[in-house]
Amino acid sequence: MNSRLVVTFTTLIVIIIAALAVPLGLAYASHRTNRLLLDRRADATRFAELADQATREDDLTGLVTEITRYADLYGAAVRVRDRDGVIRASAGRFDADDRDATRLALSGRTTEDLPTISPLGPAMVLLAEPAGRDAQMSGVVLLEAPTDQARRDVSLVWAALAAGALAALACAALVARRLARWILRPVTELDRTTRAIARGRLDARAHPGVGPSELRRLEERFNAMADAVSGAMEKQRAFVADASHELRTPLTVLGLRLENLEPHLRAEGTAEFQEALAELDRLTLLVADLLALARVEATGGAGKEVRLGRRLREWEEVYAAKGVRLVTDISEMAVVPEAAARIADIALDNAQKFVPAGGTVTVTLVDGVLRVADDGPGLGEEERAEAPGRFWRSAAHANVPGSGLGLAIATELARACGATLRLLPATPHGLVVELSPAQPAAPEG
Repeated sequence: MNSRLVVTFTTLIVIIIAALAVPLGLAYASHRTNRLLLDRRADATRFAELADQATREDDLTGLVTEITRYADLYGAAVRVRDRDGVIRASAGRFDADDRDATRLALSGRTTEDLPTISPLGPAMVLLAEPAGRDAQMSGVVLLEAPTDQARRDVSLVWAALAAGALAALACAALVARRLARWILRPVTELDRTTRAIARGRLDARAHPGVGPSELRRLEERFNAMADAVSGAMEKQRAFVADASHELRTPLTVLGLRLENLEPHLRAEGTAEFQEALAELDRLTLLVADLLALARVEATGGAGKEVRLGRRLREWEEVYAAKGVRLVTDISEMAVVPEAAARIADIALDNAQKFVPAGGTVTVTLVDGVLRVADDGPGLGEEERAEAPGRFWRSAAHANVPGSGLGLAIATELARACGATLRLLPATPHGLVVELSPAQPAAPEG
């Protein structure tokens, strides 16, 4: 947008400069042409008087001397014809076709205008001046004069105008760029802030102070809105965290009391007692996951880097007990952010629940991309889109223990560290959990 504003402003400035410079240049060219016409017409008029006098006295000596001296001095060509069109005197090289000019002058009219002089030409101009008046018309004087000096003058003025226009354009473009930046400064600030908030920095705010007043007010209102939304989310997270934390103790006590009741149960109540303990375990897991999700949302999953290879070794016994093969080709020294390691834990925990005995789970880390792939039943396209939602559980896996918050926690961890979490289909069947690192921020225009 900044570039478009600069181009728009610069285009308008170019139009304005052209509207001023072009008429000025044409006006000077016309002025210089008229000055040349007046100067040469005065010379032609003087030669016409000499030609008329020479015709009356029948002596061309003085006329020839004058026009020869003039031709040598100015590099011009002069030709004198009588009223029958016969050349009476000539000096200099005369190249122009003078028939029309002779006809005009013999009708009693003098040359009133010349072609406009420009740096490209014309190189010579032709003037015609009648000698004598009315019935005593004795002939015509034709003057072909060079335009070198006039063209140089026009070239200098046009060059000065062009240089001035370029200098004005450069200054105007610089001013336009600064003006565009000033206008868009609040928009750029809002873009930076919204990008930071989208990456999990909920405390990011715009810094009003530069730019149009309307956009500064927009920044202030945006900050107020962000404060309100952040406050509401913080209260919600605090409620979830507090509620989850407060529920852990009663659930623990309830579990202990139920276990203490086991010796006093009748045989026919044992099955229901076990179901009650299973539901209590499920509720305890749900509360623990809710508390973990609230902590992730509150802290952004920040943490130090951990050695992923060592973390994965802890899962080998779990998988061996399930009869599932865990394949990893990750060095013991490979380190990843703690959030990535926690996401790997969640993916491995889900895989060991759904991959049948004899199956394989593969963990790879290539160019910073972490992939946990299994050959289990997998998920359909619609299920993969819904799986990161909170409390989502597939209808086919309703009897599998879990809270439905694992992938939601993984998604929140990925968002908090600026990474991207995707669920992909494995070949020929199964599920791939892929964590891609954050992309470098694009430079601002």
